[in-house]
Amino acid sequence: MKCVLTIAGSDSSGGAGIQADLKTMTCLGVYGMSAITALTAQNTTGVRDVLEATPEFVGEQLDCIFEDIRPQAVKIGMVSSAPIIKVIGAKLRQYGAENIVVDPVMVSTSGSALMQDSALTALMEELFPLAAIITPNIPEAQRLCGFAIETEEDMLRAAETIGKTMEGAVLVKGGHLSHSADDLLWQKGQVHWFRSPRVDNPNNHGSGCTLSSAIASFLALGEELPGAVQKAKAYITAAMEAKLDLGRGSGPLWHNYAVPAGGGFQQGRGEA
Repeated sequence: MKCVLTIAGSDSSGGAGIQADLKTMTCLGVYGMSAITALTAQNTTGVRDVLEATPEFVGEQLDCIFEDIRPQAVKIGMVSSAPIIKVIGAKLRQYGAENIVVDPVMVSTSGSALMQDSALTALMEELFPLAAIITPNIPEAQRLCGFAIETEEDMLRAAETIGKTMEGAVLVKGGHLSHSADDLLWQKGQVHWFRSPRVDNPNNHGSGCTLSSAIASFLALGEELPGAVQKAKAYITAAMEAKLDLGRGSGPLWHNYAVPAGGGFQQGRGEA
């Protein structure tokens, strides 16, 4: 069985962070493990408080994982401080980690800040060089490229600007555009568009976490990068189209899921 590690924060409401990552990994047929960078007190409406783990403890978690059950892919989500980022980078280099997916989480879906300003430079210097792919949304990509993104042409220019600063690929997610939910993969000058209509569903808590962990899962299962992104995009689109909820609030979206079956997708039903 292939193994995938998520390095991220914990979401007490269960819809984002490591909880969303582990549920996604289970649905996609890989064994999920976690190194927790922070505890968050949050729900679908916002983040109320954050309690960071110490860098030393994050390092201990990573040692325990790599010394025992080596992951075939790594997803990195909420890493809120430079000292934690530096420890993660050092450990991933020490163990020669592969198939690293970095979701540069700066702000939650509800609008809460999840990264200290000083951490962004460390993220770009320590983790981006290790990444097979980074997965910024529009606001995150704007911060990385330094200009506004309002059109597909802007997305392409942003992906190219960011991509030329790193070895890996860039997936600029278009969910914040008003007219579509098209994503753009830029990989060493090659461009792949992943088209999908916008799904009118308020239950989108943790959508970025789930997409990035799905990409990591498919990479661990042996997919090449464009194929991993395509399957991950299909997975999250199916979850959004299900439009199921928990009966109160906006809710997370992980109740109708897709698992690999004979090269395609087979719809499953139940809480992921």
